[in-house]
This record gives sequence, structure tokens and C-alpha cells, in this order.
Amino acid sequence: MMSATIAASLLTAGCGTPAIIATPIANIDAIALKNIALTDEQLKQWNALDLIQDTIPGMSVNRAYTEVINTKKGTSVIVAVIDSGIDIEHEDLDDVIWTNTKEIKGNNKDDDNNGYIDDVHGWNFLGDAEKENLEYVRIVKKLKSKYTGKTIATVADSDKEEYQNYIEAKAEFEKKSQEAIANKTRYEQIYQQASASHKTMSTALGKEDYTQTELLAVKADTEEMQQHVALLSQMFGFLERGELIPDLLTNLKEGIDHFTDQLNYHINLEFDGRSVVGDNVDDIKDTTYGNGNVMGPNPKKDGILHGTHVAGIIAAERNNGKGMNGIAKNVKIMAIRAVPDGDEYDKDIALAIRYAVDNGAKVINTSFGKYYTTHPEWVFEAIKYAADKDVLIVNAAGNEGINLDQKMVYPNDQTNTTPEVSNNFITIGALNYEYGSNLVADFSNYGKENVDAFAPGVQIWATVPSNKYKYLQGTSMAAPGVSGVAALIRSYYPKLKAAQVKQILMDSGIGVTASVVTGGEATHIEKFSQLSKSGKMVNLYNALILASKTAK
Repeated sequence: MMSATIAASLLTAGCGTPAIIATPIANIDAIALKNIALTDEQLKQWNALDLIQDTIPGMSVNRAYTEVINTKKGTSVIVAVIDSGIDIEHEDLDDVIWTNTKEIKGNNKDDDNNGYIDDVHGWNFLGDAEKENLEYVRIVKKLKSKYTGKTIATVADSDKEEYQNYIEAKAEFEKKSQEAIANKTRYEQIYQQASASHKTMSTALGKEDYTQTELLAVKADTEEMQQHVALLSQMFGFLERGELIPDLLTNLKEGIDHFTDQLNYHINLEFDGRSVVGDNVDDIKDTTYGNGNVMGPNPKKDGILHGTHVAGIIAAERNNGKGMNGIAKNVKIMAIRAVPDGDEYDKDIALAIRYAVDNGAKVINTSFGKYYTTHPEWVFEAIKYAADKDVLIVNAAGNEGINLDQKMVYPNDQTNTTPEVSNNFITIGALNYEYGSNLVADFSNYGKENVDAFAPGVQIWATVPSNKYKYLQGTSMAAPGVSGVAALIRSYYPKLKAAQVKQILMDSGIGVTASVVTGGEATHIEKFSQLSKSGKMVNLYNALILASKTAK
């Protein structure tokens, strides 16, 4: 519900003040506003485009810079990115990385007495750790010896909740283990078949980068050639725009690697990724661990791809003639490495939030999550600590296409549908660039109580390590877009509190009354207005106008 202060501010627009824009039509299925494919240029910046002017459901970033921001000067805002690490040397990020001016680089001293030695650009809570178990695997490992052979009737009353948590984790472990084995085998079979067919077709056509049209034009005069054509033609149906069969083979290989990693690390009871860190993960007061290397132990590998992409969406240098424009200017990115390849530890996240708050961040981006937890109270307390210090946290809703009102995800600021523990935590679902019944990304989580708003999250072009750029998608890409919007509000209207910024983001969004597909199931149709607390899509143009009115 719109706050009384912000509702009143909507009635006080003066002459010449830009108007809040609303959805152009009530029923988004009635008119195909964008019935042709996006151009490459549009796709690379669709999250910045405008629903009215471009017929693409972006956040009206370009329009906001032209019509609202213009030549206005704002104050610098620190945005902390708690993630897998960031390539702070990237050509499009190196000038927007936060520097702790109170710390002397490389002298192995805690110059500013904040408890962290040589934290020049942030902190690495993972040290040299990279791979990790998933949380439910860690629960099984920790409690297996205690509860093997026990039933709910034979455990002490004081242990019943822990026992139930163990049983649920054990069931999840067994299910995911079987799925990983089956998926790895399936991907390997498809890869072998597609690779063999592709080799044959490349020889027949004299090139590897053939189109589907060229494939279908091949004279298939044998049963074997007909099978190759049929298989590859089917494979074209799984490709994203602009991709060809070699890209498919690369994607399949990545899938094989993913499930191999799951079996070797994520769901391997014998693997201990934390051993190289050396702390006690069950002791929140044990804080003397990690290092200042925010790029991690292998910066040239994909370990920091996710964090680098997130940072670019927020604040890649604007108008510098390179790869892309971030959403926000006037931003410095504080790099905090706390998310491994696997599930994060509650302790690392709680301490990372506190580090960001204590070192000046006004916005924190948390593009990660898990469905099991061992110390949620530490994270809840850290969120409340951030609220007390007027820091906004922008959180990704998750990518399982489920209703979060029915299944908890962590971090969060409430338990199921109970009241929020603070008013500074906003959770974001992901939008598709298609303005129609498929407006919501098929992978995006949703929830009338546990998701606050939606933002672009499909095929987002942004920075990745080694001066490269790439399309990635997920609610992990939607949240940083909103972090960028929040940073701009805090830059131009610094007197607004974190809770006010959250309310502005929700109240100023574009509402849609039509029904959309959720969870990628064509038969699962719900009103877009019921998929989040606000029922809206975050919009920078609107947010800045409402922020201006609220600030007055």
C-alpha cells in the first residue's frame, strides 16, 4: 500500500513537472506492442529502454537521463556488491571501484582500525575458497551421525525441530544426487549425438557456422544424413537469438561441467571447501579470516563472472565508448566476496552486510540465495543493523519459478508471510523483454508477500572478466538494475531515508493489470498485480519524479 507521505506527494506536482508514466494499455495481450524481434542494439540495452517510447518493458533509464536528470549533479554513492568477487581491473569498471582511502595498500596493517587488513577495495570473506557444498548437504554432514537410525518419536523434544530439518535436508540431498547423475548422463548423450551430426554437416557444407536454412537445404539422400538433419534442426529450436550449433555444443559442454561440479563439490558429502579458510563457521564472533583480494584466487577464471556482471549492470562507466552503460552514475562499487561456487555461509553474509554498512555503503546488492539455512538469525540481525544505519538492501528473488509465499528463500526480511523484520530490504523478480503474457521471466520466483517488485532480468548484456561482455539472465541481473535506480535516487535526493527509497521504488513502478504466465508453465496464469507486493515494474523515470516530490 502506498505510504501517506508519498500518496500526498503525487498531488503536489507543479507546472512543468514531468508526469508519472503508466502502462499504455490495460490488457497487454490485446495489442502486440513489439511484434518484431529486437535488434542487437535494442537487446543490448533493453533494460534501459522505455515502455511508452520503445514498446519494450525496460526501466526508462535513457529517458530519465534525457528528460529528468539532464545536467543535474548528484553526490557520490557507495554501492556494495556482495557476490562472487569482481574484476576491479575491467576497462568498464576500473574507474568506478570504491577505494578505502584510509587504508595503505600492501603494508599488511589495519590502518583504519576497522578490523580488516589491507581492505583497499572491499573484503574477501572466502579467502582462497572457491567451491562449496550446498547448505542442505552441510546439514546432512553435520547431523548424520546424531540422527542416523532415529525417528521423530525417539529424539528428545528439544531436538525435534533440528531432526525435522535434517530429514528434509537428507531427502533433498538424495533427490538432487539422483537428478545430477541423470542430467549429466543425458547431457553427455545429447552432446555426443549433436557433436557427431555437426561434424558430418560441417563437412557437407564446408563450414561450421551454418544456419538452419542452409541445414535444411542439404541434400539428405541417405537415412543417416536425414537423421543428422532432423537432429540438428531440432537443436536449432533450443538456441537463443543469434546462436548457432557451435554455441549449442558449448552450452551442452557447460551443462556437463555444471552437473559434474554438482557431483564433485556441491552435493559431495566428502568435500570440504571451507578447510582453506580456517575459521569456525558456527561462531559469528570469529571474524579474523579472509583477505583483501576481492578478485579471489583465480581472477582470470569464471569464478568472478557473476559478481563482475552484477557490478557492470549497476555502474559500468557511462558514455566512455566501451561495452555498455551501467544504470547509475555517481557510484563507487564496494567489492565484497562472500558467495562461493555453491551455497554461501550465513556467517559470511551477515558479516559482509555489516562490513558494507560500517564502511559507508548506502545500497547493498545481494544477488544470491538458498532454501536451507543454519543461522538465519545472524542475517536478520545484520539486515536490521543496516536499517538502523539507513542502508537499503536490494535482493534477488531467485530462479526456480516458485511462489516464495509458500517456500522460504534466504536471505529474506520475513519468515513466510509474517511481518518484515525491517523496512530497508526490497526483493526483486525478473522481467522478460516481451511485453505480453510472457512478461515475467519463466525462471523468476514471485510472491505477493515476499517479492516487492519486478525488473528486467532476461538476456542482460554486461561486463564479465578480462574486459569482456556477455548476456546473462536471472533475478541476479534484475536486482542490480534496481540497485542502480536506488543509487541514483540516493545520489540526487540524499536526505531521503532507505525506507523511503524502497517505498518510492515500489510506488512509482509501472503497474500491469493483465494476466501473465508464471514458472514457465503455459497453463499457470496469474494476474501480474498479484505476483509482488507492489504489483509493479521498477521504473527510473517515475522513481526520480516521485523522489523529487517526496523530498519536497
